[in-house]
Amino acid sequence: MQANLTGSNHTVAPNTDYNFPALVFGILLIFVIICGNLLVCLSVYTEKALKTTTNYFIVSLAVADLLLAVLVLPLFVYAEFQGGVWALSMLICDGLMTMDVMLCTASIFNLCAISIDRFIAVSIPLNYNRKHVDQRQALLLSATWISALAVASPVIFGINRVPQRDASTCKLEDDNYVVYSSVCSFFIPCPIMLLLYCGMFRGLRRWEEARKAKLRSGGVQACAKLQRAITLPRLPVPAPPPATPPDIQRHPSDVKLDELAHYPRPAGYKDGPIQTLAYPDGRYGHAHTHGHAHLKKKRAKINSRERKAMKVLPVVVGVFLFCWTPFFVVHTMRALCQSCNISADQMSIVTWLGYVNSALNPIIYTVFNTEFRNFFRKFLRSFC
Repeated sequence: MQANLTGSNHTVAPNTDYNFPALVFGILLIFVIICGNLLVCLSVYTEKALKTTTNYFIVSLAVADLLLAVLVLPLFVYAEFQGGVWALSMLICDGLMTMDVMLCTASIFNLCAISIDRFIAVSIPLNYNRKHVDQRQALLLSATWISALAVASPVIFGINRVPQRDASTCKLEDDNYVVYSSVCSFFIPCPIMLLLYCGMFRGLRRWEEARKAKLRSGGVQACAKLQRAITLPRLPVPAPPPATPPDIQRHPSDVKLDELAHYPRPAGYKDGPIQTLAYPDGRYGHAHTHGHAHLKKKRAKINSRERKAMKVLPVVVGVFLFCWTPFFVVHTMRALCQSCNISADQMSIVTWLGYVNSALNPIIYTVFNTEFRNFFRKFLRSFC
């Protein structure tokens, strides 16, 4: 959301107090946001290990950050470079305010959608699709962007067009809308998100305790079986099987079918149109057991990857709250408290801090997620 961009009236001489540090920092910030979030999208698109539903929601968050860097930040940096003076048309200002509110709201709603998705994954894991976006998750992603657009739509529909509007300032003009948008975009979703994460980690803790208890019980059973095997008496060695009938030693073409009927049939032999032989304890049974064990191992691997992804998300949420809470508190206080002395510089600082968050998310993924880190390192090596 945009800071209050104020300055001198258009009737005075053009502003010559340019803010070069804001220009340099803004260009670097835009570059970092675009490169980092593009790498996040590219890594999920190309790496099979990263194609999980959690990461699809992270891609949606990265898209919001990318659009913010492309559609909002250039105009914001330009106004900051001009010393806070808005030198463009009011129609562009309204478009900027709409995209600013929508994209910042989309970032928060995406984090909230991730928390809902993770809570469902922990609460009802058997009904959760881990590899592909199903109907429920697609609906959640769509609702995220539609809700963000709904929160921002009053700006584009004219709520900013008030009488005696200062053309040198680009801001949200209606204080009631400022409070409404802040409550819908931040003060309601954030507590819900934190409660869902508390429930998710409580469920993960129970999951881990149950898994450890199962491993301990399995170890006790293995020890008991070993003890019984040691204490059991030696069994007599079975007699060797009878020699092969002499008729079988002949060439197969010389043996008649009626002669084979006199020899004992192995266990599992079935009469029918096609004679078959079953192997209840043979290699086929072992193959089935091995396949079942492989499937369980694969499931355990998927769950382990999900647990790693879940450990990254609280860091993302914590950094987001650190970056955006000052802005929404100051933004709302300015609308509710007319007598509060909040300077343009203070508003500019908290707005910059909020925008910096869009550059931090890819760094967080790189530091805390092995798959993202490996892809980033491999990608950067190919260009260095």
